[in-house]
Amino acid sequence: MDLTASIMGQPLWMWLTFLAAVIFLLVLDLGVLNRGDREIGVRRSLGMSAFYITIGLAFGGFVWAQLGQTAAIEYWTGFVVEKSLAMDNVFVMATIFGFLAVPRHLQHRVLFWGILGVIVLRAIMIGFGAALVARYDWVLLIFAAFLIFTGVRMLMAREDEADPSENRMLTWLRRHMRVTDDFVGNRFFVRQPGPSGKPLLYVTPLFVALVAIEFADLIFAVDSVPAIFAITTDPYLVYTSNIFAILGLRALYFALAAILHRFAYLKPALAALLIFIGGKVVVAEMLGIEKVPPSISLGVTFVILTTGVIVSLVKTRGEKPAGH
Repeated sequence: MDLTASIMGQPLWMWLTFLAAVIFLLVLDLGVLNRGDREIGVRRSLGMSAFYITIGLAFGGFVWAQLGQTAAIEYWTGFVVEKSLAMDNVFVMATIFGFLAVPRHLQHRVLFWGILGVIVLRAIMIGFGAALVARYDWVLLIFAAFLIFTGVRMLMAREDEADPSENRMLTWLRRHMRVTDDFVGNRFFVRQPGPSGKPLLYVTPLFVALVAIEFADLIFAVDSVPAIFAITTDPYLVYTSNIFAILGLRALYFALAAILHRFAYLKPALAALLIFIGGKVVVAEMLGIEKVPPSISLGVTFVILTTGVIVSLVKTRGEKPAGH
């Protein structure tokens, strides 16, 4: 095997290094840090989140050493953008788990297997996107227009909480699959007697939650994948920054699920970020330059998100979650 062979623009050994790091983190997570089904507390979640963020940022140092400063800044920008957009995903996860009444000690299992699915789905979407961008330069302008449209739509959207009971996918699952009435431990599938008394394969509400989480990520990927392609078109940087940001999403969920109400003003900041990312591609095209300097993109991204977080924490000071 030639480890120096180029795979989607980068040597095979760099892809293998990344995959080895991901496998190590997944084994460490499920096999060591979170063995068994138990509820993950806020303090532990914050520690795990800090660990994953540190690993993700440190990988940018590896990128710098191998591909240079510009590539590293593009990686860090993509990492920060994906991590920020994942905040919206956290809101949806909390809603799905609440609607399906998934016990907190089983939520980590759903999120872990959900992440494995995300790794595969993102690889397919990014590979497809990279092939389009490489073949048709104007695809980036379509991505940019879509990001601007999405950002404007987010700014104008009502703040009503999503209602999973109106989700067509969940309705379809319950109509077309045999779903048990209750959870069966931590199992996704179970055999039990059907209406005729013959043992049949049923899915549990835990599996329904897993499918809902995967579907939600697929929807969010429609925004996040074009966003990072507007930052860099290198498939290696796009995929690694996406996956490292998503790997810590489980820990981030448990750390933030109890205080989501404190980030009420983050959505406008995310909307502004999408408009900025899409707008800079359009501006670069109008000015006839290759792209806005990565350092400027990273700086503006940091300012927008920091402003959103600070305004949220100040405006919601003293507020309690709904239902308290």
